[in-house]
Order: sequence, then structure tokens, then C-alpha cells
Amino acid sequence: MKAQSSLARLWSYLKAYRFSVFFAVFLKVLSVVMSVLEPFVLGLAITELTKNILDMAKGLSGAGINTGYIGTVLIIYLFRGFLYELGSYYSNYFMTNAVQSMTQDLRNEMTEKINRIPVSFFDKHQFGDLLGRFTSDVETVSNALQQSFLQIVNALLTIVLVMGMVLYLNFQLAIVVILSIPVTYFGARSILKRSQPYFKEQAAILGRMNGYVQENLTGFNVLKLYGREETSHKEFSEITDDLQRVGFKASFISGLMMPALHAVSDLTYLIVAVLGGLQVIAGRLTVGNMQAFVQYVWQVSQPIQNITQLAGQMQSAKSSLDRIFDILDETEEVEGEELEILEPLTGQVTFKQVDFQYVENKPLIRDFNLEVQPGEMVAIVGPTGAGKTTLINLLMRFYDVTAGAILVDGQDIRQLSRQDYRRQFGMVLQDAWLYEGTIKENLRFGNLDASDEEIIEAAKAANVDHFIRTLPGGYNMEMNQESSNISLGQKQLLTIARALLANPKILILDEATSSVDTRLELLIQKAMKRLMKGRTSFVIAHRLSTIQEADKILVLKDGQIIEQGNHESLLQEKGFYYDLYQSQFSSKSDQVS
Repeated sequence: MKAQSSLARLWSYLKAYRFSVFFAVFLKVLSVVMSVLEPFVLGLAITELTKNILDMAKGLSGAGINTGYIGTVLIIYLFRGFLYELGSYYSNYFMTNAVQSMTQDLRNEMTEKINRIPVSFFDKHQFGDLLGRFTSDVETVSNALQQSFLQIVNALLTIVLVMGMVLYLNFQLAIVVILSIPVTYFGARSILKRSQPYFKEQAAILGRMNGYVQENLTGFNVLKLYGREETSHKEFSEITDDLQRVGFKASFISGLMMPALHAVSDLTYLIVAVLGGLQVIAGRLTVGNMQAFVQYVWQVSQPIQNITQLAGQMQSAKSSLDRIFDILDETEEVEGEELEILEPLTGQVTFKQVDFQYVENKPLIRDFNLEVQPGEMVAIVGPTGAGKTTLINLLMRFYDVTAGAILVDGQDIRQLSRQDYRRQFGMVLQDAWLYEGTIKENLRFGNLDASDEEIIEAAKAANVDHFIRTLPGGYNMEMNQESSNISLGQKQLLTIARALLANPKILILDEATSSVDTRLELLIQKAMKRLMKGRTSFVIAHRLSTIQEADKILVLKDGQIIEQGNHESLLQEKGFYYDLYQSQFSSKSDQVS
């Protein structure tokens, strides 16, 4: 697929609407033919009128204006104009339909692709840059197709028809016009070749700028808190300086085409005017054909100028198209035999000699072994970078193990359909995520088939029903885009209710109480106990008060289990866990030991 050019692949999308494209091109051809006939038809009227006036000036008997002939030509001229306008209007109509439909298909395919791309892809790309590919890059391609495709058809067809007409009218003058075409083409091609790299770099910098803006807007409060406005402005200015520098070079170099083409056009115009005038004096060319030739010089230079005017837009579209297909060409999550989970899981989890590394030759987890029985609560603690979140990523198959295997109910999870497998999990994360919509819609996200009664029961179990009813609108209150119209702890309780509604077999709780006050922590802990009851649970925690009742506590360091046991046994060992506990509960250390 990558061997195919971006333009060829774009055409494969347009082919789905080939009938609209066909009618658009057919009608554009009609309008171009009518446009090229304009000087010729008008020349017939001018030639006849000039002949009549000269005959009258000579005093020839019966001399006068041939109104019948001239009137017929003018009627043909008006009919030609009607066909031209008709073809222009409906060609744009059909092309707009094809381009907008194709753009919709492209965005839909990008969305579907995003859902099949592994999490590792998002770890390597800024969200703002990806957002730019969905929005500005697709829009750039759409605008280029909408505005450029028919104009290019118009330009190429006009050049071919004009060449035919000038050859028909006068061979010598036609040679002058025809020779100007390759001069114009190769001059434009040379300039385009020099400007293309700058347009590609411009698209890349735009993506970087989108990513930077997205990050700074997301963390705007933190920027204000630490007084980083000047630094942020300076970094943004550096990006815009790069964009200005590259944009100037791209636009300036491509802008050189217009004066260059005008020079060639003016020179051709001058030569045709001199040679044509001499032929009219010699009687080898009529005044009407001379007028037609002068118009054809303009008609042959105008489409080339139009193409060069579109050159910048076309190059930007090509760069945007490459960025779009970079996403569509990304390696997808590889499915195995996609075995369905036909029976409910019991929740038995086994890590068997697991090795994993994010970067080649830099192992993070080595020969990791763990056995978790159904319904057990496993707490994972350790310093930053110990591999706690990595274990969860492996369990969820956001990443696959480098060696060894993870088994659930004795089945290697790599042989299961990711989608079917992940439905068995519920997650409550440190950063509670809710989307723009009502509270009821956010809770139903855990189970789309849940009834209103089931939603209320889940909210009661999560200790959040009373709070919801105090809100304006209750369960129908609209959450804003950032969910900032409720507190972080309240959002956390809603995510617990959502997980309860999903009724998962395995739970993952990642720092679920790290950002709330003590009172709210107690509410969340009660809700979490209800949530974990009868389910296998993996809890990542820094607050050791939340994991004292865990069946197993794993103490990780550098991707290895350095201590393992329950709360009491680990305190008795007086190792790393003991030191960690002492640092948090020093006032109670004597009582505990």
C-alpha cells in the first residue's frame, strides 16, 4: 500500500463516486469547449462586420451590414454562453458532492483506523498533531480537490483545444503559441521542485504547533500557577518563527512562477501581435482571425497561470495527504485466532516468565512470575518507574509481552480477541475521564443496555446517588467538555458507578484515591470495596492505607518483585515496604511493629 503514491490512493477513494466525478468532468469539458469556441465565433462576426464596413467605405453598390449573418452568429454566440454557464454550474455541483462524500469516507476510515492502532502509537505522538491530521489536513485536501481538480481539467483541455484551433487558423502563428507552452511548463516545474520541500516542512511544523497549543491549553492552570507564561510564549514564538521562515520560503519561491509566466505570456503576445499584424496587411489573415489569435494567446497562458496559482495549495495538499496516509499505514494491533470468550471468566491470572521492553535492548521486566486466584485483591506498590503501570498495560494487552505469557483462566490472552477480552475488565483511573453529555449517559457508558433503574442502583452502591440528586437536573445534568462543573472526587465516584454497571470480572484500580481529601477517600474506599467484592482486583496505590486488606501486595523495583506478601507479613520483614510504610505512618510505627 505504501508503494502506491498518495495521489493514486486518493483517486481510489474518489472512485466510489466516479459517476459524480464523470458528470462533473463531462460538464466541465462542455464548458471548456464553449469557452474555446468564443473567440472563433466572435471572430466570424467581426470579420463579416469589418468586410461590410470596408465595402460601404468603397461605395460598392448594394453594400451594407449583413444583419442576417451577423444576427445568426450572435444567436449562436449567446447559445454557446448558455451552455458554458450550464456546464460550469453543474460541474461544480457534482464535484462538490463527490469531494464532500469522499472526505467523509476518509475521516471515517481514519477514525476506524485509530481504534485499531496500538496504544504505543499514541505514546509517540502528540494529541494536537493527530488532531491536526483529522481537521486541518483533511480540510486542506478537501479544499484542494474542490478548487483545483476541475480547474486542472479545465486548464489541460483548454490548452489542447486552443492548440487545435490556432493550428486550424494559421500554422505560423500557431508555432509561436505552441512553443510558449513547454517554456512555461518547464519553468514552472523547476520552481515547483524547489518549493516542494518547504511545503512539506511547513505541514510538519503546523502539526508541531497544533500539538504544542493543545498541551498548553490543557495545562493552562499549571502554566499560570508557576508563572511560565513568558517561557511558554518564547517556545511558541520559536515554533512560529520556524513556521514563518519555512512558510515564507515556500510561498516566495512558488510565487516566482506568476511573474515568470507573465513574462513568457507577454512576449508571446507581442510576437503574435507583430506577425499577425503583418499577415493582416499582406491579406493572408482576416481581422477576425487576428482578434481570435490574440484571445487564444490569453486563453493558453491563463490556464497555465491558474495551475501555477494552485501550485502552493496543491503542494500543501500533497504534504497533508502524506500525513493522513501515515496514519492509515500504521501497523494495526495484530489479532490471533480471535477466540471468543464463551463462558464467564473466573478471574484467575498468571504471569508466566514474562519479559518486556519498550525500547529494544533495554529490558524493563525480566522473568516475571505471578499467580492470582479468582477474587483476590492484588496491590502493586513501588517507586516511580518500577513497572507498576507497565504490568497493567500488559494485562490489558495495550502492549504484548516480549517473551513468556500472560494467562487468564489458563488461556494465553494473545489468542483471544482484544475487544472480547477487554470487555471482561473494569478500570478506575487516577485521572477520571467523563465525556460531554449527561451524567446518565456517562454512567451508561459502562453498559449501553443498562436501564435507568440499574443506573440508579449502581450510583447508590458507589455512594454517589445523593450527590447526583442535589445537582440541577439530577441524572440529566449536562457535563461540560472538561467535566469541570463537578469536583475530581465526585468524578471518581461516577467512574466507580460506571465500572459497577459494567459488571466486570477483573478490576484495575490505578491511584483512584490519590487526589481527594480524607473524607471523600473514605467514601471512595467504601464504594471500591463494593466494586471489588467477588472480583479479581489489581490495585496500584501510593497511599498504603488503601491496600492494607489486600490478599497480596507486590513490591516492585526495576521491573522485578522484590517483596511479596500481605500487609502484616511485609511489615515484619522490615524491608522496602516497611520503610515505605514508616515514611507515611511514622507516628504509628511503634504500635504497628
